[in-house]
Amino acid sequence: MTTTVFSLDDLTRSLLIGSVVLLVAVVAVRLSVRSGVPALLLFLAIGLGIGESGLGIRFDDDALTQVLGYAALVLILAEGGVTTRWSGVRRSVAPAAVLSTVGVVVSVGVVGVAAHYVLHLDWSVAFLVGAILSSTDAAAVFSVLRTVPLPRRLSGLLEAESGFNDAPVVILVVSLAGLTVPTAAHHPWWFLLLEAVGELVGGAAVGLLLGWGGASFLRRAAGASSGLFAIGVLATAVLAYAVADSVHTSGFIAAYLCALVLGNVDLPHRAAVHGFASALGTIAQIGLFVLLGLLASPSALLERVPTAIVIGLVLLLVARPLSVLVSLTPFRVPWRDQVFLSWAGLRGAVPVVLATVPTTVGTPGTGWVFDLVFVLVVIFTLLQAPTLPWLARRLDVAESVQQVALQVETTPLERMHADVVQVTVGEASRMHGVEVFELRLPRGATVTLVVRDGEALAPTPRTTLRRGDQLLIVTTAAARAATEARVRAVDRGGRLAGWA
Repeated sequence: MTTTVFSLDDLTRSLLIGSVVLLVAVVAVRLSVRSGVPALLLFLAIGLGIGESGLGIRFDDDALTQVLGYAALVLILAEGGVTTRWSGVRRSVAPAAVLSTVGVVVSVGVVGVAAHYVLHLDWSVAFLVGAILSSTDAAAVFSVLRTVPLPRRLSGLLEAESGFNDAPVVILVVSLAGLTVPTAAHHPWWFLLLEAVGELVGGAAVGLLLGWGGASFLRRAAGASSGLFAIGVLATAVLAYAVADSVHTSGFIAAYLCALVLGNVDLPHRAAVHGFASALGTIAQIGLFVLLGLLASPSALLERVPTAIVIGLVLLLVARPLSVLVSLTPFRVPWRDQVFLSWAGLRGAVPVVLATVPTTVGTPGTGWVFDLVFVLVVIFTLLQAPTLPWLARRLDVAESVQQVALQVETTPLERMHADVVQVTVGEASRMHGVEVFELRLPRGATVTLVVRDGEALAPTPRTTLRRGDQLLIVTTAAARAATEARVRAVDRGGRLAGWA
């Protein structure tokens, strides 16, 4: 007689809880937009609410959390790569790469020294804590960037950094955690450095090769089903992670670069791919943060608040600004941009997932690290994320006009090589009072719709734009970059932009 491990009743119960959690998460996202509280914190709250101190669901499996966390991060990085425009991050690749490597080392050093003297930890454990906290989180950064109208030089740098730095940080955390295990084989620092460089270079090579090879294959195999094609694109990014990890290179950098290539080559069904990637990424974020909330114990978290505040202040006010200064000054990044980037180094799921590594590899006496990192992420996300729009305005790095590339799922648009761009006229924009014909958009672009106070207007060349207007601009793919540049020029210089 066989024993059923997972019965139909268990399936029903799991589907009930899972569907309710997803529906509550949908409401949480709406609440996040209205209140300004980052959605990831609301997802964590859901996990805490259904956990041992709430509805009583007990979950304490660090190893399973790490495995599922890695799986979620692969999907989140794949979404980030697929939806990132190469034209927006191209100039930021070099500084982002330095910030994701040299900047990480600087951050680890500063936080490690502080943890040694403040928490009285051994040097190895102190630097391990610094490494866990050194990674900015792709999910947190991508979600905040959607609400802050930043110039591409800043948003591109933040996107590239958050996509790049997961890989070196994971390698660093695993290596440092291994050094703290008494029974593990210990290697000299130069060996670990060469190993890390080899994993990053190998992972990047795997990702780029599979990206270009996958694009060629998918272009030939593309059929009429946009849904199946979208699955193929995301499966290729996941394959890049699996192949890279199988040959002992960085799977995370492979997945991100593969997705970046696939998202920027001329593939069909782009809107469907972006929509599917965003949906998978959102589900991964919800599941990951709820899972981390389940793993946390509220009673243990409160004990770590004072320590988390001290270490978090060191990270926010010393380690992050110093890493930005050292990494970006050679690239002549303006000081205002550096101040904003220092404050915008958001932490999220990545550090919390990595906080489970010491326990899973057998590092003695580090069970408290997860609680410390969890509390620090919550407190400083609440501090940093809502203040980013204000800081961007104070530093004069925010844009008063926001452009959004709309994903319109229409095959005719693809066949005509056309794009649709949404433009919102901000309160300080000099587009206010400009007539449509005065935009002087490049050939191949036209304003097709203006939405004002909830009412849609069919614009004429003499239609005057107002603050708060939303414009739909249809443009050929070839004219898109020039169209966006022209809109930004009029936003800054008004109707006379370009005459000088």
